[in-house]
Amino acid sequence: MSVQALYQQKKMAPLDAIRVVKNGDTIVVPTGVGEPPALLTALSDVRREYRGVQISQILPLRKYGYIDPETTENVRHTAYFFGGATRPGGQEGWIDFVPAYFSELPALIQRGQTPADIVFAMASPMDSHGFFSLSLGPDYTMAAIAKARAVVLEVNPNVPFANGNCHIHVSQVTALTESNDPILEVGLPKIGPVQQAIGKYVAEMIPDGATLQIGYGGIPDAVVMQLTDKHDLGIHTEMVGDGIMTLVEAGVVTNRKKNYLPGKMVATFALGSKKLYQFMDRNPSLEMHPVDFTNDPYLAGQNDNLHAINATMQIDFMGQCGSESLGFSPYSGTGGQSDFVRAANRSNGGKAFIVLPSTAKDDTISRIVPTLTAGTHVSTSKNDINYVVTEFGVAQLRGKTAKQRAEALINIAHPNFRGELREAAKKMRIL
Repeated sequence: MSVQALYQQKKMAPLDAIRVVKNGDTIVVPTGVGEPPALLTALSDVRREYRGVQISQILPLRKYGYIDPETTENVRHTAYFFGGATRPGGQEGWIDFVPAYFSELPALIQRGQTPADIVFAMASPMDSHGFFSLSLGPDYTMAAIAKARAVVLEVNPNVPFANGNCHIHVSQVTALTESNDPILEVGLPKIGPVQQAIGKYVAEMIPDGATLQIGYGGIPDAVVMQLTDKHDLGIHTEMVGDGIMTLVEAGVVTNRKKNYLPGKMVATFALGSKKLYQFMDRNPSLEMHPVDFTNDPYLAGQNDNLHAINATMQIDFMGQCGSESLGFSPYSGTGGQSDFVRAANRSNGGKAFIVLPSTAKDDTISRIVPTLTAGTHVSTSKNDINYVVTEFGVAQLRGKTAKQRAEALINIAHPNFRGELREAAKKMRIL
């Protein structure tokens, strides 16, 4: 049977396509804009017909009907990473989560340690050879496809056909449906004076020819905005966004100096504008790969001069970073921060930056603290931390003693808190 005939045989309405789901199944959905809205809306509409179904995903962007505390016995979300749509449920306790390094999610799926019975995903139109591209989020989804009983695609002409290990053949697809809605666009975070100041410190420490991993947020984007005078930068990251595209268009990112996959940008999911998604389409300089390739600390660390830039919410005197919870209350997830901190530490000439404003709540709370707030989930450990940057400067911690770390961090805390932080350090017998 031709690939075109297979396509027509498997094409159906969303409500028909989701009938592959059985009670007790776990449905794996790609990160962010890789989520298929027509399929998830259809499942939401009939969720009360099911029992014990779970949907596992990083960073859901829409609040679908199934994200409902009254129907968790029917269909329940299980978070790999919380987003705005699921954070309230996580904090109220009716959405559960799976603690894991982003890079290790495929292995957890492959080994059956976290379930993957069905895959729902967005896909590009099929090419003449019968392949679709899951360009918006191959992440852990490719591992789930290899494990799942059924794969259901939402085929949309607005999804780019990207290069890399992100393709699935029509013969591997159980059912598919078509949609034409624009891919959800996610704007750049707000950048203020504090973010600009932090970005300036980091940008000054990035040399020409460096390879970058850039996390999501106002501060990482502020760094990007201040790199326009650099030359021959490379990209090996988890997220490709508009900031990276802007640097490519400005001629700043060329990937020529990369010693690992030279000439290629590498990422595992996309988040940005319509222009970004168009930029990705059949772009020979960009490859989208599963996260156990992009985020593996050993593989990513093969890049010389890898500079990783990630944000945290709180850091203690020892350098422990609480980047994913407010005390015991979940906020986001581990994601790839630890993966890339370790990768940059392995890299010849690499630097791992953790960035944060010195205060929260209009300068009333210091984000640099003697000890993390009780219950805080530690995202990056004291043994992995290296550069910490606030709007007041840079603290280099790796290889330093506990006393030296506390002194360096107090020096980049907000001046209003330095006195009490120093007194706390003395009481703890650190200083």
